[in-house]
Amino acid sequence: MAFHQTVERVDKGKHDLKLFDCGKPSMNQFLSRFAAKHAELGLSSTWVLLEDVQAAKLPVAAYYTLASATANKSSLPTSQSLPHYPVPVVLLARLAINRQHQGKGLGAKILISALRHSVQLMEQGLPAFGLILDVLDEDALTFYQRFDFFEPLTDDPMRLFVGMGRLRQV
Repeated sequence: MAFHQTVERVDKGKHDLKLFDCGKPSMNQFLSRFAAKHAELGLSSTWVLLEDVQAAKLPVAAYYTLASATANKSSLPTSQSLPHYPVPVVLLARLAINRQHQGKGLGAKILISALRHSVQLMEQGLPAFGLILDVLDEDALTFYQRFDFFEPLTDDPMRLFVGMGRLRQV
């Protein structure tokens, strides 16, 4: 099965969000019920990788959601001198692959897309010291641990961090 070469911002009129199934009900529900609404409210931005098929609504193969957040200096795994108030970061709040495409390398592709997108946002003016990643469960943690650039946050092992300097190299 082929995929579009780029990701697109979620569009409930164009993308078939209801048929997406990654095996995690909360991730499916977010995409089908909340992704577009959160984008309209300015809370987060969801991007989809689409299956390259002819359909009235295009099926989603994978998606990720980015949002702005802040982190306390004390929780970040860095020796860099930072202010004592919370610093801005990009939050990779969600990343999911449709079940029928799991185990085919699509997770790495969509993750790299999300990380590069975060760097692009920072270079376009969004202040961000790094990226924080919320890990849904142990399966997701195992996936992210395959990449050597994530470090756990000191206050929560299910939250990972990577600095923007490191992301520029990805």
